[in-house]
Amino acid sequence: MNASTLTRGGRAGKRKAAPAIEGAARAGFTARGVIYLLVGLLALQIAFGGSGKQADQGGALQEVAEKPFGGVVLWALGIGLVGMALWRLSEAVFGAAGPDGGKAKKRLASAARAVFYGFVAYSVLSFAAGSSGSGSSDGKSRDATARAMELPAGQWLVAAAGVGILCAGVWMVVQAARRKYHKHMRLGEMSHRVRRTVDVTGVGGGVARGLVFAVAGGFALRAAVEYEPDKAKGMDDTLRSFSETPVGPWLLVFIAVGLMLFGLFSFAMARYRKV
Repeated sequence: MNASTLTRGGRAGKRKAAPAIEGAARAGFTARGVIYLLVGLLALQIAFGGSGKQADQGGALQEVAEKPFGGVVLWALGIGLVGMALWRLSEAVFGAAGPDGGKAKKRLASAARAVFYGFVAYSVLSFAAGSSGSGSSDGKSRDATARAMELPAGQWLVAAAGVGILCAGVWMVVQAARRKYHKHMRLGEMSHRVRRTVDVTGVGGGVARGLVFAVAGGFALRAAVEYEPDKAKGMDDTLRSFSETPVGPWLLVFIAVGLMLFGLFSFAMARYRKV
């Protein structure tokens, strides 16, 4: 069997797997949308003093668990996120959609996303199975920071991680504001009204999500500089910090609504994303 035969066989295999991978990706976007909607809703309740739950993934999962058929929904969310991880893994192996999808930089980014969504999926499925492993993001963040600082050059590692998260947040804001997501979507299938709605959710949601990441990265950097692991914050404490600004809870309201918009944008991605 020669190399050309192997190449043809690989391409054929990729075509046969495409429908399953596409379904996995769209299920993943849907699951992500549900989680962001719930986190945004919890943050909104916190802004108005009406929720004792954590405004993070753990709080969102607890909210789902308390509803009728919550256990079934939790398993569906976890499986959907597994689908997202598998899709990103397939991009790392075979290349992403688009003319530059096979570049090493794109493959590396897809591999990193596969690891991230794999971890999130494991967390959700563990919660669905009755484990408490999905607990507070704030406690996890502080514990991880403390352990990292105990390593050789740990303070530098935490600082580098903080800078990385902060830069990723700024990048998300810029990408959303410039509507870079357009190149990943089937815009020709949208009506004018749908496209306008997608832009409202994509820009507003992407900017809010990026700001949360940037602020969380700033807290991690501060923890490293001051050598105080407790200064690191998870999503819940990061969101609550927005209400401690001079404008009071209204900045948190803005961020909460933005996260809910990002949830809706994720649903649009599930429908119109090129896979």
